[in-house]
Amino acid sequence: MAEGEFALMQKHLEAALKIDLAKGTAPDSNHRYYAQLVDAAVQQRDPVLLRKYATLAEETATSIDHKLHMAIAHRAWGVMHTLVGEYSQAEVRFKKALEIFTSYPTPWQIGRTLFEMGELARARNEKEQARDHYSRALIAFEELKAAPYATLARAALENVSRV
Repeated sequence: MAEGEFALMQKHLEAALKIDLAKGTAPDSNHRYYAQLVDAAVQQRDPVLLRKYATLAEETATSIDHKLHMAIAHRAWGVMHTLVGEYSQAEVRFKKALEIFTSYPTPWQIGRTLFEMGELARARNEKEQARDHYSRALIAFEELKAAPYATLARAALENVSRV
């Protein structure tokens, strides 16, 4: 997602949140907005935005026990921890997200989480682990015919294999 697209999406979602809150909608009913905002922040790779929206996404999802949105928040925390070099914390979050996504199952979310786990392994210079995660993500994306994400996973896999 391009930077301008995220800014526009963020603006609209935050405006919708304000309208809901002004109407007296319960704050925990906004979990959908926060899940979308944190998912978009993952694409931006911005630790500040990730921390902001992951906190809100996790709080609201936890308050209503919404497992899928909790897993999205866990993955976002994993990305944030990876970006700032907190690899152990990232691994814990990714494993939690993968466990929840697998229990549904949600192949799209599983593929995205495996891709991020590949990014973590690559950052740790664990090439075999990175290849495994990227390969599994690629299989998930190809099964879903999610061509753009399959292309990203394939490129990441080729990149880690070259090094």
